[in-house]
Amino acid sequence: MSILARRAFSSVIGSRPAATATARGVGRLLRALAAVAVTGAWLWPVAAPHPVVEPFQAPPTPYSAGHRGIDIGAPAGSPVLAPADGIVHFAGVVVDRPLVSIDHGGGVLSSMEPVEPAVAAGDTVTRGQVIGTLQPGHCSPGACVHLGVRVDGEYVSPLLWLGGVPRAVLLPMGGG
Repeated sequence: MSILARRAFSSVIGSRPAATATARGVGRLLRALAAVAVTGAWLWPVAAPHPVVEPFQAPPTPYSAGHRGIDIGAPAGSPVLAPADGIVHFAGVVVDRPLVSIDHGGGVLSSMEPVEPAVAAGDTVTRGQVIGTLQPGHCSPGACVHLGVRVDGEYVSPLLWLGGVPRAVLLPMGGG
């Protein structure tokens, strides 16, 4: 596997042990790439610039610590946009943080927090539609929106949808 392919693969599955990572990770990678091909590129949920304050970091096991999304710096009070068309799966508070989840079809679900919802569960949203307002408190100092993406219940890097993961390039082996 080339270095670029290995980077793209690990950005999706993280650093799980090779035996389990290969079986589950390859299937998840293929589903994620198929979903991206169907849905097209997503919009960033906040206005530019888009500083990624905290990158995606897949946990080594499903219940281990990790960062299951990316944090994008933006001023508190910023409008938060639907990254792609879908149906609002959840809009409300979990633990003590407001969030909005959108079902994009094909097993793809996005979630953004802390976002005071301007939509309700069951609403149809379109790419670029305002779905809420960014609240302070997730990043310190300042504010940021946490964007998570799941494919069939497994977290993957949101950068796959936002165009931030370089395409894997397969190179020939050996010389000749």
